[in-house]
Amino acid sequence: MKNHLQPASAHKPRILAVGLVVLFVVAAYLAQLFLLQVVQGNRYQNRAAALSQRTTAVPAPRGEIFDRNQDVPLASSRSSYVVSLVPGEVPRDQLPLLLPRLSLALHRNPAELQKLVPPALYGQFAPIEIVSGIDYSLLSPLAERSSEFPGVHWEQVSVRDYRDVGSLGAVLGYVGNITQEELQVLYNSGYGARSVVGKTGLEKQFDFLLRGKDGTRYQTVDAVGREQTEVGRQDPPVPGKSLVLTIDRTYQTLAEQALGDRIGSVVILKPATGEVLALVSYPSFDPAAFMGPDASSQFESLAADPRYPFLNRAIQATYPPASTFKMIMSAAVLGDGVVDPQRQVFSGPAYVLGDRIFREHDPHGLGWVNMARALALSANIYFYTIGVEDLGIERISRYAKEFGLGKPTGIDLPGEVAGLVPGPEWKQSALHSPWVGGDTANTSIGQGYLQVTPLQMADAVALVSNGGKVFRPHLLKKVIDPTTGAAEEFAPEVLFQSSLPGTIYKPLQDALRGVITDGTAAAVVTTTAVKIAGKTGTGEDGLKGSANHSWFISYAPYDEPDPAKRIVVVVQVERTNTWEWWAPKAANLIYQGIFAHQTYEQALRAIGPRWG
Repeated sequence: MKNHLQPASAHKPRILAVGLVVLFVVAAYLAQLFLLQVVQGNRYQNRAAALSQRTTAVPAPRGEIFDRNQDVPLASSRSSYVVSLVPGEVPRDQLPLLLPRLSLALHRNPAELQKLVPPALYGQFAPIEIVSGIDYSLLSPLAERSSEFPGVHWEQVSVRDYRDVGSLGAVLGYVGNITQEELQVLYNSGYGARSVVGKTGLEKQFDFLLRGKDGTRYQTVDAVGREQTEVGRQDPPVPGKSLVLTIDRTYQTLAEQALGDRIGSVVILKPATGEVLALVSYPSFDPAAFMGPDASSQFESLAADPRYPFLNRAIQATYPPASTFKMIMSAAVLGDGVVDPQRQVFSGPAYVLGDRIFREHDPHGLGWVNMARALALSANIYFYTIGVEDLGIERISRYAKEFGLGKPTGIDLPGEVAGLVPGPEWKQSALHSPWVGGDTANTSIGQGYLQVTPLQMADAVALVSNGGKVFRPHLLKKVIDPTTGAAEEFAPEVLFQSSLPGTIYKPLQDALRGVITDGTAAAVVTTTAVKIAGKTGTGEDGLKGSANHSWFISYAPYDEPDPAKRIVVVVQVERTNTWEWWAPKAANLIYQGIFAHQTYEQALRAIGPRWG
């Protein structure tokens, strides 16, 4: 019988092979452990730390906004509170009971909270913002009974604070939470889902300066998002820069009171620099209304107002300039050489053009007038005649554009509109109709399709005051870094230099002075505090039976040889006012207040009772 047992030496190669495999595997594991723990240890440690940290943006305080006097800020930041709920910290069966009690404590609509915290989010540990922008007076009852509100947290944040800005609401604008559409555009500029951005006005125009740089708070959390420490590491925010405006709060208040509760606007401009000293639009809005818990309802109420309070009428509304356009027509007479300014034209009761009759504003006519007298008396027939028979629409359009009409002024505010200087090509393209003589007649007195903004007319007066040069109107005077105190001041920028002959400006200034001393404004512009040059205008809107728009464009002092010492005042009152002469009346009060150093009430007493 054979022996089937193998000698021990026969198994050695197999054992050796298995041992080598085991040794190789162990060595590989050890090498991998060495790689993970020693070579790449820091990398994975940092990754692990990142996975266990929650980062939260710490909003930067927005920069302050001052008027040119730089004393009390028009807009600043104040402390407020944000209340959040962490649903995962509340037992699921208690959340439906907690939400109504929380809405009652915060004076919120229960349906809003139910919408913010739907059942699908009941188990999450990420905080949900319930309300923001509330004062401690509203928060304190909640804080005193904190044990009754598990999962509810609050933190102090910085929010926008507007202090008695009055009619500057349309200039300053307001801020709000960033929308998804805005975030798509601004994400690469450092904005996040919780950013607050300027929505209108200067807040929007200079958001990149005002917003500062948000800080970051790092909080350790566990695998399901629960915070593990009460205080985390924080990178502090950098405050936004402060803006100093060209606006003079005293002038702004005076203009606001002079306009009163009449729908319209006032522009006060420094023609030698383009600095806007006052910019009033009525009705306006209080940007502080959008800072509290009722911001949404406040916004909806204003948006539904048929008077359009969000519309900045100085730069976003257009009107026919009416007889104020006769200033530009007079410049064409003086500068183009086709009409002798001394030539007498009979401004009778009517001007016949084909089968149409154009009437004088005085039913008896104004008699024989030259250019200066026609401007003073606002003689329609004179300007119909020279517009249709001598100048023609091409020259009229060219002069209108030389004065800056038909294009934005470039003011540092968003939403400015261009207006319209019409002509044959425009009418054919827009209305599919040929230009006719009646269109030229209407344009000659600032009616028809011609559309301008009050700020454009302020620039037109500035051109006359400066002798042909116009500076870009602007509201930003300088920027201050709140950390270093360094200030960057902005120099005036020439918007355009007119190519019109320099010889036209002195006679045109004299003719505008005649409007005040012996023309249509003589009965209304009565102040003796300063000599004014200007032009009235009464604009029709084509609506049957309606009142007319009231205009007054002007500058003063008329006899001041240095344009740097002059100011331009333009007032426009929409047809909703029953008395059509309030624009020159308001300007009269403004000039009296500025040059006599009086308040509105003192100016009113100085020039007589309020009438109209």
